[in-house]
Amino acid sequence: MENGGLIQTLEEQVVSLLQKKNFHISFAESCTGGMCSARLVSVASASAVFDAGVVTYANEAKIKYLGVNSETIERYGVVSEPVAGQMAEGVAKAQNAEVGVGVSGIAGPTGGTATKPVGMVCFGFYVDGELTTVTKQFGDLGRNVVREAATEFVFETLAELLQG
Repeated sequence: MENGGLIQTLEEQVVSLLQKKNFHISFAESCTGGMCSARLVSVASASAVFDAGVVTYANEAKIKYLGVNSETIERYGVVSEPVAGQMAEGVAKAQNAEVGVGVSGIAGPTGGTATKPVGMVCFGFYVDGELTTVTKQFGDLGRNVVREAATEFVFETLAELLQG
């Protein structure tokens, strides 16, 4: 996206789109460990749109701080679209933000199974009352490469959803 002839980074685009809509955003991160929040605040004007970033690694933290239903975790597993969706909606509602993002995945190198392999990340995007969930398989690329790919996907998806 261009802004007065300057090419914007994805995070600059997201901040700009949030400002245009007068929206605020909050993140609920697990495997990304705060990378989404950190990337957003690399934009100088992020303070106008950023409410909170919560790293909820443990299941208990997801339940306590985000309102994730323990039965959802038991039924689908913590790395699942239903949990990521509840994380996104929970963090948005807790912060009175119009946008909430939830990220839960298996960055590796351990923790994968046949049905949920290393590199699988589930995302929830709660935008102005509408919930979208997505699962991406990035592959067993190494822990931090998976985390970076997941963060990039968050900003790509936010840019798309906020333009609508």
